[in-house]
Amino acid sequence: QDTALGKPREVFRLPTDLTACDNRLCASVHFTSPTWVTLSDGTGRLYVIGTGDRGNNPEKWEIMFNEELGNPFIIIHSISLLKAEEHSIAMLLLRIEKEELDMKGSGFYVSLEWVTVSKKNEDSEKYEITKHHVLRGKSVPHYAAIEPDGNGLMIVSYKSFKVTSVDQDLEESMDEDRSEKIKVEPLYYWQQTDDDLTVTVRLPENCVKEDIEIRFLPDGISVMLKDDQVLEGKLYSAIDHESSAWTIKENDSLEITLIKKNEGLVWPELVVGDKQGELLRDPAQCAAIAERLMHLTSDELNPNPDKEKPPCNAQELEECDIFFEESSSLCRFDGNTLKTTHVVNLGSNQYLFSVTVDPKEMPCFCLRHDVDALLWQPHCSRQDDMWEHIATFNALGYVQASKRDKKFFACSPNSSYAALCECLRRVFIYRQPAPMSTVLYNRKEGRHVGQVAKQQVASLETNDPILGFQATNERLFVLTTKNLFLIKVNTEN
Repeated sequence: QDTALGKPREVFRLPTDLTACDNRLCASVHFTSPTWVTLSDGTGRLYVIGTGDRGNNPEKWEIMFNEELGNPFIIIHSISLLKAEEHSIAMLLLRIEKEELDMKGSGFYVSLEWVTVSKKNEDSEKYEITKHHVLRGKSVPHYAAIEPDGNGLMIVSYKSFKVTSVDQDLEESMDEDRSEKIKVEPLYYWQQTDDDLTVTVRLPENCVKEDIEIRFLPDGISVMLKDDQVLEGKLYSAIDHESSAWTIKENDSLEITLIKKNEGLVWPELVVGDKQGELLRDPAQCAAIAERLMHLTSDELNPNPDKEKPPCNAQELEECDIFFEESSSLCRFDGNTLKTTHVVNLGSNQYLFSVTVDPKEMPCFCLRHDVDALLWQPHCSRQDDMWEHIATFNALGYVQASKRDKKFFACSPNSSYAALCECLRRVFIYRQPAPMSTVLYNRKEGRHVGQVAKQQVASLETNDPILGFQATNERLFVLTTKNLFLIKVNTEN
């Protein structure tokens, strides 16, 4: 009785006849908030539905917005936002599109669309699309979610995503940015040795010696040409201002020589904060720097290891330790400018699954770290601490790698267990270590074992393929083509 479901009640039926569509996908639904749902019928039509409070005896669901958006898509995330009395729902739609001009790749690309539907004012009941951005990539994202305040988007994927089309107003501001970027050539060029710096400035036409005014200070410089300020500010480091000098060269350029006070110090910039110049590097200098860094790199794996630490032996690696060649990365896009603000290379930390722990936050993602699996919670509000480690599943990274037929992977929101299922029948449950009620000794090491992590297998009494998998703190829900199975995993205590 503990796992019995009440009799289901129909709350919504898709109004259209879906069989007419040839290239239809499975319908997908996302529970946006306790009173809102977003739904794709699999033919390319998007529905935003008001459900009333689903916790208390749900009403019939009511369609608040529906629109045809082209090719079929699925919904991967959605959030409900209330800003200054304006209610809006932001959604991420995923579709695979054919690329006619792609000769090299698969001929397809992945399109991730960030669509916002808003109700403009209290009087009108009508919702309409107010934002529509499209990002493009070459691999399906493992994880993609909008931040709870709607100000950003995080994506974990093998291949990076690029913004391809944006709203009109955002396009205008991006155009302004672009025009700023098309800079004329640098105002000056500079190079350095261990002892001095040479700055070269192109002179304006008909510029004579009298038009040039240069002041050297112990830690600053000022260069005026025909009453135009070319360079002024605090230098990166101190100079010997009395020995510094300038001359006019034959090719109508001005050459300034600055003598360094601290010999041997490499200056990363000439004038602090000034971006109008360009540093010219001397090839010999680059070679010397590379030489100095040579000891940090090597062609051999661990060529002369310590006696205690033998070199890594590739033969000892098992099949499940060999990671994908490509490493995935985590990117954050700013919601207003759509520029990338953070990129984290996940290296060999393979993505495993994602789970919603706190409905007010973004979904968490679980990564493999060596043999363990670690659960990370993204926080958009903390700029310096954007990803918080909230749980560890010991040895889970290693165990799951041996499961060849795994289809779905999940963990309970309170991290008391993780579970995965194969395509048919078998469900594996990995519990967190728990104190033992009886005394247990490890005979080899002669020590008392206080905690044991149990592993369980549940077999479903059906041969129908598994289509869905969800974990709550107490139960696992497993959906096949004909049945919904409930597995009681934890008791309340």
